Formats: sequence, C-alpha cells, structure tokens
Amino acid sequence: MTDPSNAPSPRPQKPRLNCGSGAWDCHIHLLGPKSLYGTVPHAPYEAPDALPEDYLALQKVLGLEKAVIVQTMVQGHDHRCLLDALRRFPGRFRGIATPRPGTANTELTAMDKLGVRGIRMVVSTGLAGIDAPHKPTFDAPLIARAAEIGWHLQVVADTTKLVYLKDTLLSLPLDVVIDHAGLPNVELGVNDPGFRSLLALLDSGRCWVKLSGPMRFSQQHALPYKDTLPFYQTLVGHAPERLVWGSDWPHVNYPQANIPSDDDLLDLMLEWAPDAATRNQILTVNPGILYK
Repeated sequence: MTDPSNAPSPRPQKPRLNCGSGAWDCHIHLLGPKSLYGTVPHAPYEAPDALPEDYLALQKVLGLEKAVIVQTMVQGHDHRCLLDALRRFPGRFRGIATPRPGTANTELTAMDKLGVRGIRMVVSTGLAGIDAPHKPTFDAPLIARAAEIGWHLQVVADTTKLVYLKDTLLSLPLDVVIDHAGLPNVELGVNDPGFRSLLALLDSGRCWVKLSGPMRFSQQHALPYKDTLPFYQTLVGHAPERLVWGSDWPHVNYPQANIPSDDDLLDLMLEWAPDAATRNQILTVNPGILYK
C-alpha cells in the first residue's frame, strides 16, 4: 500500500525575508494532472496534483523568480510532466531527470536543450523506510553521458550512507548535489562521522548541498525544527559558495498533518544564514552557476 501525502499549505503569506532579484527555489516537484500523467505501478506514495500554475502563484507570493523541478519516484522514467513544464514556461524552470540506463544521447541532448541539468539517484529518503540497496551501483555509461553534457548527479542519501559513498561519489566524472542537507541524524550532532563526510564532500569543490527539507530529519513535527538548526548553520559557515536553497514544495511523501507553510520555510533562512550577502549568494548567485 502506498502512503498518502497531504496537500501543501493553501494560504501562504508574504515571507519576512526579501529575497531580492533573481532568487531561485532549487527543489520542487510537479505532479499531474492525473488525467494526463500517471504514476509508476506500486508507487511508494500518493500525492495530489501539483501543477505549474499552482507553484508559480506560490512563487509570486514568496518573491522568487526561478525554480528547479525534480523528478519524483512516483513518476519513474516518465518525464512528460517535467518536459512539458519546461516547454510551457521557458526560462522559469530547470529540471532534474531520472533517465533509464541506455537512454539515447539524442534524448539526453533534447532534455538539455529544454533545461534539464542533472540526473537523480535515490540511495535513501530518510523517510518511510524507502531505501535503495546498501551498496548502490552507478550506471557508468549514463554517468559518462551526463558528464559530457555538463550535467550533475543529484543524490538523495542520508549522512550514514555518505560515509561509505564519499569516495565513490568523488571518483565520478561530474559534480554531485546532495539533497536535504544530507538528512543527518540530529541525535548524533554535527561532529558525527556521517555529517563530517558531507563537509568533506563540500571541501572537494565537486559537491553542492541543498538547504532544504528540515522536517524530513527533524524529530520535531512543527516549525521551527530547532534540532536541525546546527546542521544548516554549520553548512553555511563551512562552504556558503556551494549551497543552494529549496522549498521541497509540495512536500510529497510527508504524511504528517501539519505541513509547514512555505513562507515559514523560506524565513528559516534568516536563522540559517543571518548575513544578507550570504543569503543572496545561496538564493541567487550559486543557482545561476549550478543550473547554468
């Protein structure tokens, strides 16, 4: 049986944070309408429609200008929803895909022209027990083709897995982006070997980290997720030039009833990165480099 996802907050407010011109949301999902785009058989979770128009209305409220659409597990290798959004709103979105092994170069090139900038691999979601095998394999030909195009590899992996994945990730011929601050274990603190592995990846100059998803590893089920604050502040203090921010809208695979409002999530940046120049780097400058 699949797990349901709740709809995002229907009435977000204007955030306290003024993002300035050109700010990015580097992690969103689009789904549906179900009459046009289905889901994979035995999908690990269910989610209501999340349409481009819904997100663009939210974006206007939040003061953001661009966003990165990340292919979900329930969509599998069917990229119609993602690619149609890139066609309909050129310049507003970039995309992260999950192509099949053996995908033709011509298809990857066509995706690139529409705005796809990377491929996604799920090693661990840190939620609902959805994990890939303990030792994931990387499709070498697909990785090589992605590197030739100039794409990166986006990885969903908690920090316990980064301990043994770090060297493998650094051996790949392309940059790596880690979702949701690495989903660290809040009980182990910032000196845990897993979280230190994430910092070591940043030190390589080949890795980026998304400041997103605090509710996905917090032990608290309501804002402001204070137990996650040390991890975000450590990342910001360690390598602000390698960080981007994402809302994770519409918060799929998060069955808790109290889904946070996206304006409140954005305002967490005021604590994560108190310096305005650093926030501008994370929200505007870095995404422009990473997503070209």
